[in-house]
Amino acid sequence: MPDIILMADARVSAVPVEESGEPLVDLREVPSVRLDPRLADDEGAYAHVRSGHVERLRHAQSLLPDGLRLLVVEAFRPLALQEHYYHAHADRLRAAHPDWPEERVHVQTSRSLSPPPIGPHVCGAAIDLTLCTEDGQELDMGTPVNADPEETDDACYTDSADVSAEARGNRRLLGDALTAAGFVNYPTEWWHWSYGDRYWALMTGAPAALHGLVDWSSR
Repeated sequence: MPDIILMADARVSAVPVEESGEPLVDLREVPSVRLDPRLADDEGAYAHVRSGHVERLRHAQSLLPDGLRLLVVEAFRPLALQEHYYHAHADRLRAAHPDWPEERVHVQTSRSLSPPPIGPHVCGAAIDLTLCTEDGQELDMGTPVNADPEETDDACYTDSADVSAEARGNRRLLGDALTAAGFVNYPTEWWHWSYGDRYWALMTGAPAALHGLVDWSSR
């Protein structure tokens, strides 16, 4: 498996942000986008994403074989929730590996969760999604959405060879469509795709990120 740049890498946080001002939109109001409610929050933050992503999702959808649909599981994530997820996972790793120095905890945590201030989800730039049939049956992707490397022996990595041929094929279908639509993948999570954030900028060679931290409470 090729070397992977993790979210904890200093090259990611060093990318400047030139905020585009593109607003968040609610995917629940976009009929062409299928949204799964498993991570729904009371305020509906999970369903919001930068407005330009809607056309990118529509384009990706148009590239899929007949009978398959994109299924969005989570998009925007408020900073406080990202902090909660990040620190909870870091605590689990500390408990399991008391000999690890803090830097290693930080790096290993970032395989699953971005350091909060630079997280693509907190910028409204990331979407976690999978594939399903027209009647909503999810395809075999090898692991569930949001499975972590520790519990899957890294099978959640996008290019993992430790999943079935069917799952690898389904991941390729998803990846080919989203890549063609301009999204980039975080390689430790087959379901995580983004556009306009710091990681996207680093991976594409863009001079700056387009989307910075969104203050959900000020909306």
